[in-house]
Amino acid sequence: MKEEIVKQAIGLFLQYGFKSVTMDEIAQHMSISKKTIYAHFSNKESLVEEATLSRFSYVMDCIKTISKQAKDPIIELYQLKKEALKHISSGQNSPQYQLQKYYPNLYLKVKQKEFEILSGSFSNSLKKGIETGLFRKNINIEFVTRIYFNGMKGVTDINLFPLDHYEIDQLLIDFSEYHLRAICTSLGIEKLETYKKELNL
Repeated sequence: MKEEIVKQAIGLFLQYGFKSVTMDEIAQHMSISKKTIYAHFSNKESLVEEATLSRFSYVMDCIKTISKQAKDPIIELYQLKKEALKHISSGQNSPQYQLQKYYPNLYLKVKQKEFEILSGSFSNSLKKGIETGLFRKNINIEFVTRIYFNGMKGVTDINLFPLDHYEIDQLLIDFSEYHLRAICTSLGIEKLETYKKELNL
């Protein structure tokens, strides 16, 4: 039952946001008593955390699959951007917005876990780019890994880029190009321009 509660809660949170959905609404949606939910979760915050971490694991698996299957590290960034947009909705009811605003400690916890999981994939992507001549040989892999991760989190920071002034899709495209132009060789820039035309970016 606990797993089913988490599954149903994730669906409601994704649709309406963490703050908007009440425990009563989850119980009503599942046709169970609120007491049944509280038998597994002491409060709404614990359910939000469980649902967030469950969804987080799913998204990380999707991202790691893309990283493994991408034909080169340049197209990989744009495929990751496309995948990220599936999980980042816009507006003040979006889980991304509400997690930052109403559950900042959980947001920071997820951010730390995300870096721990993805830093290896980022580093491997950079090494692959160097080996294939797409990225400059003299880049500092550890530095670029951390600055790229920080930049990706930065462009989805609602305080830095308010939702009523910026489109997340364009922010991710702009940052990806900014990042690539800093580390690409002439061959990499040529491939980047080709992909931009093919993807109509």
